[in-house]
Amino acid sequence: MEYRLTKQDLFDILIGWNSFLKKKVHLVACGGTALTLLDIKASTKDVDFIVPELSEYSYLIKTLGDLGYEQITGSGWVRKGEQYIFDLFRGKYIHTTELLESPLEEGKSTVIKEMSYISLAVLNCYDLITSKLFRGASVDYEDCIDLIRAKKEEIDIETLKKHFLETAGYDVSEDSIKKNFEIFLKKIKKEGIYEE
Repeated sequence: MEYRLTKQDLFDILIGWNSFLKKKVHLVACGGTALTLLDIKASTKDVDFIVPELSEYSYLIKTLGDLGYEQITGSGWVRKGEQYIFDLFRGKYIHTTELLESPLEEGKSTVIKEMSYISLAVLNCYDLITSKLFRGASVDYEDCIDLIRAKKEEIDIETLKKHFLETAGYDVSEDSIKKNFEIFLKKIKKEGIYEE
């Protein structure tokens, strides 16, 4: 059976990390991790965090190395005997998607838990949806639909479209990424969430 992490599991792991840290580290949840922390998904398979400050990123991965975590992909860290991967993205990147602004800029993320050294935030809805649609896997479309349903008062589709297209404009695969948004619009129209 595939192991998944709940919101409480994530908090417990971060409380453990926090006890070993001696400096402040800002973590901004993205992907399924953000949806889990927002109570939109019950659990997440992998853990995705942006570490916007490069010096904090370097300090965190050194600390994780001391705790027995090993780097297994470009952004992925895992501890021996554990089944889940922590993807830690530097600066304003999520995988290969570059966000328009740092998640630490005002309004770009919301802090949900402050510990003595870890500040845990969730990425804003527009960047969450944009970064998921850049990948365009079926689960990403489903997650975005769930997010729009849960946060419909906070999300304006026209603002989302403008934000998505501006972000896509900086990507080498701009044309194929734009098609992902067209597919998404059709899906939310079919679901009755959006009408032009």
